[in-house]
Amino acid sequence: MGSQGNGLLFQITINKLAKIMLFLPFFGAAFCIIWSIIFDFESSTSTHCRVKNYLPSISSAIGGYTPQRYVWRICIALHCSPRFFITAGYYTFNTQFNVGIRNNIYKFLAGLCAILNSIEILALVVLTNISSIENFSIHENSFITFMVTSECYMLCSCIVFKWGRTSNGRPMTPKEKKSFHYKIALFLFNISCFFIAIYLYLRHNSYCEAGVYSQFAFMEYLVVLSNIAYHWTMCLDFDDYVLGLRKCAESMELTIIKTV
Repeated sequence: MGSQGNGLLFQITINKLAKIMLFLPFFGAAFCIIWSIIFDFESSTSTHCRVKNYLPSISSAIGGYTPQRYVWRICIALHCSPRFFITAGYYTFNTQFNVGIRNNIYKFLAGLCAILNSIEILALVVLTNISSIENFSIHENSFITFMVTSECYMLCSCIVFKWGRTSNGRPMTPKEKKSFHYKIALFLFNISCFFIAIYLYLRHNSYCEAGVYSQFAFMEYLVVLSNIAYHWTMCLDFDDYVLGLRKCAESMELTIIKTV
């Protein structure tokens, strides 16, 4: 809504924006998986060696069939645009701290976080719009890029978050401690599920055992959910911030502003 007191034409709390933004991929993934199981079970769970499988992989669920493909693409299209603003906001948010003689290294890591997160978002857009059926090579490379940048971003952002907020003897606030502990726990859970998924995928391709691909698919689901949950911590980090549209001279600009 408009806010003339601070010069904003429109504003929305980051907390509310984040919840809407992160609900979209959650809903999209859940819809695609459930719809595939109910209406496309045989084809979506089929494997190259024809062993028993009970769950579709993420790639099969989101890109192999309609209407799943369209629902997923719409959800990701709506989800990704605001994330670039949040990425820029995180860079500003992190670089407000001066850690002393190593501040240049700290700023470099904060910038690296922004770059990794941006690449992660772009890779998600590519793997969403080019399914494994349409072009397996591009889809596979986009997925690998997404996962590598996602894991590196989580690790890097944990380092930057703690470094900045404990610099020069500054203690973390209770909310910052909560956010940091969630970040660490979700990163460790996410990367553990990812490595287990890799193991199960390789085991399936090597031995073609019944049910192993289902375990791989389930680990994929946990990787996706924990990735979404990790980004949810922005609700804690930006709890007192709004994203606003402000008129400046002859142009408009989006800005993130602290409310208290």
